[in-house]
Amino acid sequence: MKRLDTTQPDFRAAFTRLLADREGDTARVDTLVAEILADVRARGDEALCAYTARFDRMTVTPDGLRVTEAEIEAACAAVPAPLLAALDLAAERIEAFHRAQMPSDLRYVDADGVSLGMRWTALDAVGLYVPGGTAAYPSSVLMNALPARVAGVERLAMCVPTPDGVLNPLVLAAARRAGVSEIYRIGGAQAVGAMAYGTATIRPVDRVVGPGNAYVAEAKRQVFGRVGIDSIAGPSEVVVVADGGNDPRIVALDLLAQAEHDALAQSILITTDPDLAERVAAAVATELRTLPRAAIAGASWSGHGAIVTVRDEDEAAALIDEIAPEHLELLLADPEPLFAKVRHAGAVFLGRYCAEAIGDYVGGPNHVLPTSRTARFASGLSVFDFLKRTTFIGAGPDALRRIGPAAVALARAEGLDAHALSVSARLDALGPDSDRT
Repeated sequence: MKRLDTTQPDFRAAFTRLLADREGDTARVDTLVAEILADVRARGDEALCAYTARFDRMTVTPDGLRVTEAEIEAACAAVPAPLLAALDLAAERIEAFHRAQMPSDLRYVDADGVSLGMRWTALDAVGLYVPGGTAAYPSSVLMNALPARVAGVERLAMCVPTPDGVLNPLVLAAARRAGVSEIYRIGGAQAVGAMAYGTATIRPVDRVVGPGNAYVAEAKRQVFGRVGIDSIAGPSEVVVVADGGNDPRIVALDLLAQAEHDALAQSILITTDPDLAERVAAAVATELRTLPRAAIAGASWSGHGAIVTVRDEDEAAALIDEIAPEHLELLLADPEPLFAKVRHAGAVFLGRYCAEAIGDYVGGPNHVLPTSRTARFASGLSVFDFLKRTTFIGAGPDALRRIGPAAVALARAEGLDAHALSVSARLDALGPDSDRT
């Protein structure tokens, strides 16, 4: 864990290294992924079955790629009722928040008599990638599938790897609750390829969303253009801003909640209180002695964690914007003044009682968020990822007389004669009253 202080002369160099220290840890898998995608495109189901046997240690035939209704029903029945109730609560809150995002169509007539507007329509089909094995996250199923359903997507196809043939019952229950219509027992880059290009068993989709490992992320990068994607996600990250009024153990647990995701995850504490910094560092060490995922969390904290001491909230805001974190917790008695100063963050959690984990599960806003400083230009998943905008223009004779001559002039200036003639011919047909330039 790194200790930084904005009053020290070497702070800027140390802070720059902190932001860059994870970039060199990303494995290069582009060549292997390209080979897998080409194989899936060429051999379809045959390639999917071969990779499933190779990577997931499970023999499957093309007619067994799809999870059956009976398997889904059995999985849902195996989930304890309190856990299903928690899943329903999360789903209801996620649906409600994303329903509130839905935009309205736009239509109006401007001063020149031109009818203008914009219409929103949902995508036809979306592919959802869900990690399997120990990294199975039912919450991610809800966060990816429900916004698509709210947007009006009719077909949702989900791919989930099943190492050794094991399916996570809660993942299947979440898929059923979210309205996923198709589930396939495949994972990795080959699953992304199947959803993008299609096979005899799996029809292609229009957009692929959902988290995955480096192979999945690279596959999404390579199929982009053939299909849309949500983002190329990196390791998780959190910035926690805390003052001396906080319980250091709670602050430590919030830092470790991100660290336990991945050894490459990054947790940063920013504080104006040097004493709190010391107490949080000690609390992290204490919690790591008993945390079940201590090996992962400890590697993340020691390799990429940091405690930064700043002079005031203005310095904190400037550093936050430079980090552009995926998650930002403002553990302050009054977080609003600092919140107002922050421009770049994927999601912000306001106040000492709002843990980031609330957003992971039951808050309502999406937990699929921009990582690796991309919050400078990107946003979290929303209904807008599953909608398209179509603009339209309607111009009658009077409107064409008013605006057509300018279009003719500009087209001629660009040397596009057919463009100009397509307008001027209409103006000629309207008669000599048309004023052309």
